[in-house]
Amino acid sequence: MRIFLETERLLLRRFTDSDVDNLCDLDGDPEVMRFINGGKPTPRDVIRDDTLPRFIHSYERFEGFGVWAAIERSTGRFVGWFEFYPWKDAGPHEIELGYRLRRSAWSKGYATEGSRALIRKGFTELGVRRVVAETMVVNAASRRVMEKAGLRYVRTLHQEWPERIEGDEHGDVQYALTKADWERRQVAERGRL
Repeated sequence: MRIFLETERLLLRRFTDSDVDNLCDLDGDPEVMRFINGGKPTPRDVIRDDTLPRFIHSYERFEGFGVWAAIERSTGRFVGWFEFYPWKDAGPHEIELGYRLRRSAWSKGYATEGSRALIRKGFTELGVRRVVAETMVVNAASRRVMEKAGLRYVRTLHQEWPERIEGDEHGDVQYALTKADWERRQVAERGRL
């Protein structure tokens, strides 16, 4: 198992061909997929032939970036994934943060823990200057994770969706964090200790 990053409770590792069932279980939960496509499961052949190869290929394009399988350290169970990859192919200085976790991992702080660790690694080791994340306006849980990870609201976007998703009429929100803002917060937090 090739570990990319360790946190207190999570291991982030590269995906392998053996992760098809993990991704099928994750994307088969209507609640997990609610804000992605309205709750429809992703077909196994799409995961096997498109999603998983794309995740695996992501490691080759930009060193140190990609989509990482999240493993619960205490149990060894797959709990979801984190994306930390150049935003809209902007290059390795502007990175998109994303995450998708199993329902059993919700409300445990895993999304915030993994996001903070990736942000720290990006700013301290990978030369990242700005981290961006987007979600639907109505996805309050994801917005809270972004805020707890240090990102701040930038703007609301309205874009066409291929299929209607409940709440899409409110649009999407974009959050971001620059390295300079992150560094200022680190100094402020050290000063409070």
